[in-house]
Amino acid sequence: MASDHFKKALELARINTSRSSANRPRKVAKRLNDSISNQAISENDFKNLTYHKTQVQPVSPKQLRENRIIAGFPNEPNSSQFRILRTQVIQELRENGWNSVAITAAHSDAGKSLIAANLAVSLSLMTNITVLLVDLDLRKPSIHRYFDLDVEKGIFEHLTQGIPLENILINPGFERLVILPGSEPTNSSSELLASREAVDMLDEIKNRYESRVILYDLPPLLGIDDAMVILPHIDSSLLVVEANKTTEVELNQSLQVLEDHPLIGIVFNKADQLDVLQYGY
Repeated sequence: MASDHFKKALELARINTSRSSANRPRKVAKRLNDSISNQAISENDFKNLTYHKTQVQPVSPKQLRENRIIAGFPNEPNSSQFRILRTQVIQELRENGWNSVAITAAHSDAGKSLIAANLAVSLSLMTNITVLLVDLDLRKPSIHRYFDLDVEKGIFEHLTQGIPLENILINPGFERLVILPGSEPTNSSSELLASREAVDMLDEIKNRYESRVILYDLPPLLGIDDAMVILPHIDSSLLVVEANKTTEVELNQSLQVLEDHPLIGIVFNKADQLDVLQYGY
């Protein structure tokens, strides 16, 4: 569970976020609100769901377990925690008319990509939600590894070579989940994410997939400016904190970076159990 000093920092963040967001207009995303309403959509509604150019690379249950993607296995001890997180995220999106969430952390190796992958799977298992998972950690792309995907072209090639987005999308075998993967790591991520091509890509994703829940796996907040470049284009964020490693100073610095961005929750990872502390406004 979260220690006292983390809880104090979270309370301060709660106060600061409430103040900074008091006058922020809420977006209206009618189609998203319709798609995550309380009225369940039948399985038949998805029988005709096709991905015209989307590659399909089904990942086996064995590989998912080995890669710690356990959200789809009800008997796994922590799978229920992802269902709790899923519910909290959906509530915030519905109440605010949002459809996109950035998942980030203070530093690398906090488990943000694993959280993003499991949350995407958990969301996609709901019958009335489709999910797009976007790997924007260009320095250290890893989403494709969690799903054991063979990626020839990814976001890097889209930004540098103009490969159409529809040509790099991959369905990993979950009917309502599509992944926009990274490929080879690059040290020029800051420049790429600040480019006109990146802005156009984010606009295309926003406009084309307005009715989906879009999860962005972002780079860490501290030490590089990649995430700061992208955050203004995303509705909300989740902060992943690594238990027994992320310091109070790093947490406070991360909260400062996110001060003007809607923070819908903080996830304590690598503890005895996944600890989700959520707040909205």
